[in-house]
Amino acid sequence: MERSVKEQQSIPVSKVQRAAKFISTGAKVGGNYVKHYAKKVVNPSISKEELHNNNAEDIYNSLSQLKGSALKVAQMMSMDKNILPRAYQDKFTMAQYSAPPLSYPLVVKTFQKYFGKSPEQMYDTFTRSAVNAASIGQVHQATLKGKKLAIKIQYPGVADSVSSDLKLVRPFALRLLNMNEKELDHYMEEVEGKLIEETDYVLEVQRSREISSACSNIQDLTFPNYYEALSSDRIITMDWIEGNHIKEWLETNPSQEEKNRIGQALWDFYHHQVHNLKQLHADPHPGNFIIQDDGKLGIIDFGCVKILPEDFYHGYFSLIKRDLLINEEELNAIFYGLEFISDKDTEEEKVYFKGVFKEMISLLGKPFHAESFDFADDSYFEQIFKLGDRISNDKMFKKSRQARGSRHGLYINRTYFGLYNLLNQLQANVKTTKPQWLE
Repeated sequence: MERSVKEQQSIPVSKVQRAAKFISTGAKVGGNYVKHYAKKVVNPSISKEELHNNNAEDIYNSLSQLKGSALKVAQMMSMDKNILPRAYQDKFTMAQYSAPPLSYPLVVKTFQKYFGKSPEQMYDTFTRSAVNAASIGQVHQATLKGKKLAIKIQYPGVADSVSSDLKLVRPFALRLLNMNEKELDHYMEEVEGKLIEETDYVLEVQRSREISSACSNIQDLTFPNYYEALSSDRIITMDWIEGNHIKEWLETNPSQEEKNRIGQALWDFYHHQVHNLKQLHADPHPGNFIIQDDGKLGIIDFGCVKILPEDFYHGYFSLIKRDLLINEEELNAIFYGLEFISDKDTEEEKVYFKGVFKEMISLLGKPFHAESFDFADDSYFEQIFKLGDRISNDKMFKKSRQARGSRHGLYINRTYFGLYNLLNQLQANVKTTKPQWLE
């Protein structure tokens, strides 16, 4: 399990060091644009592919050394497949699995700070190298009294740099996401709140235990145990879950029946959280799911949990109904409640935005409109991408004087989009259960 990846000896922790890193990256990206346009003078037919590749490489390398919120935002952006040019998607997806890990002396320092002991004094064995390194922390494997454990250690300085990092990442996000400033700021506040929560490992252990306990009766799911006495603000100790991530598991050529079974377990997991618990595991990227040898789906990492306010939940899912039999007055109330339209809008804007959001939610709701849905249908995803493209390039959106949509929608949309992507990877056909009031 030990890996020979180049380890980082330190992380830029102060605001000045981190800002300097962003500025030097911005200069590199600027230089890449200058090179691109110089080449375009000589060869007007040159595409932007090389420019995107160079920018993606420079931004990813910089963010992966800084760790933390900036890298997490890159990871989130890579999940929204229609948001970024492919070069960025491919590079930023690496943030889910393979950021450069921290060297062992830094790991020991964290243990000394929170437990006054080294890892060797706490566990029977402990891998000196990380077995997995992502945006906010890295994972080591340990054993204690015959039990195999996963130890998640947060990178130093991550918790203290969330707000300042997001301010620094803003110019990149504006350029890459094609959003206006009001829209970006509206969502950044929600992202900041969630990222601050994600650095609170005591809260994560509490939520992990609550949600895994509430979902423990769902068929084909399994969850690790969490050990509070061996966890702290920046360290989590939990059971090690053996198995393969979805991509590796698919390489073993599972049958359609097995793929449907895993897909169903995923659907049932999210159905129960969204409709019964009104709080959910809002980070459905492939690294958080492990398929075990016994065919069960292991779910790890409850760092990002979104709690759904009741009024938002009812408004949002009302729009997903297949036959939207709501009178105009009720419909307007829902659109105002979800912040798709406001009193600042002209009549033309109200009509336009109501039409667009109805189309968008109805398309996202398509799997709910039948007893079962085949997520192997690539044409469905093509429709979603086309609609996303059309909207992001529409001048009505670009000149909009306000952000559109409740901030609560950011994580629920991301969750469903992530879930659909996982089910598409699995090529699964699932029974799309829904609560009675949505039938």
